[in-house]
Amino acid sequence: MSRRILIVEDNKDIAELVSLHLRDLDCEVQLAADGNSGYEFASAGGWDLIILDLMLPGMEGLEFCRRLRAGDHYTPILMLTAKSSEVDRVVGLEMGADDYLTKPFSIRELIARVKAIFRRLEALGPKPDGEGATRVTAGVMVIDPDKRTVAIGGEPVELTAREFDLLMQFAQNPGRVYSRQQLLDLVWGYGHDGYEHTVNSHINRLRAKIERDPSNPEYVLTVWGVGYKFNDRPGAASAERATGTG
Repeated sequence: MSRRILIVEDNKDIAELVSLHLRDLDCEVQLAADGNSGYEFASAGGWDLIILDLMLPGMEGLEFCRRLRAGDHYTPILMLTAKSSEVDRVVGLEMGADDYLTKPFSIRELIARVKAIFRRLEALGPKPDGEGATRVTAGVMVIDPDKRTVAIGGEPVELTAREFDLLMQFAQNPGRVYSRQQLLDLVWGYGHDGYEHTVNSHINRLRAKIERDPSNPEYVLTVWGVGYKFNDRPGAASAERATGTG
C-alpha cells in the first residue's frame, strides 16, 4: 500500500535525497521548504507521516508540532534536527514527535525509522475490517486507541506519541513481562545495544503522568532483573489496603 509522506525541510539537497529514497519504497512524497507552507499541507490531512526539520524559516518545527498535535487528527512525526542535546530531544518528543533523528544521519537509519513507525501504526491501529480498535480499561484508566487518548478517573492525561504507544503495548498485554530490548523492538521498532536507557527514561516519564505515586506504581510494574509488565489487577492492592484485607 502506497503511503503519503510530507517532508518539511529547507535544505533542498537533504529534502530531495530523502524524497528519492522514500519514492523507492513506493511512497507518495510532497516537499515543503518552510514551516508555514508545510503546515498548510499538513493541516489538509491525509498524510501517513510527516518528516519535519526543527530549524525552519517561517514557523519553526516545535511550533509546527505543537499546533498539529492540538488538532483532532493524529499524524506521525519524525523530527530532523542539527541539535543533539538530550534537552532538545526531550522537548521535541514532549511536543508530540514520534521519533527524533539528529543530523547528519544515514539514509539507511532514516528509512529504518520510517518503516518502524509504519509497523507500529499497523500493530496499534484500527483493525483491517474497518472497525475501530477496542478501548482498553484498567481500573480507573481508559485508553482509546483510535483517538489516542488516555483518561484516569475521567481526567485526561497528556502523553507524548511514544509514551502512548508504550502504554498501549503494556495495556493490551496485561501481566506479560517485557525486557527492555523487547520494548525497543516492539514500541520503537528497532533495537540497539546501549539504548536500554531510552526505555528507562520513557518508563519514568510515563509513570510520572499516570501513577498517583510514581515511586510505588500501580500500573507499570518493575520485574527486577527482567524488565517491566502492566498490572493485570490495577486498583486491587490499594482496595485491599483500604479495606484492611491486604
